[in-house]
Amino acid sequence: MNDVEAQKKILNRLKRARGQLDGVIAAAERGESCRDVVTQLAAVTHALNRAGFLMISSAMENCIVDPEGAEKRDGMTTDELEKVFLALA
Repeated sequence: MNDVEAQKKILNRLKRARGQLDGVIAAAERGESCRDVVTQLAAVTHALNRAGFLMISSAMENCIVDPEGAEKRDGMTTDELEKVFLALA
């Protein structure tokens, strides 16, 4: 997947998560059941995690395919990728 395709997928996932978060906020404001709000919140968390994993996998793919090019753009070090990945896990 190239950078443009990855960015488009990431942005779509983030926008979807934003819509879900708006739904969570509205449900909480309406006083919906805790179970429903937490279920919706879990969906938002999952959507954000998927976007984060896609960002990391895209960065890793770029580093493998073109290590010098990735470094020149704004490539992350292996340690940085590991920290971010573990934070999402």
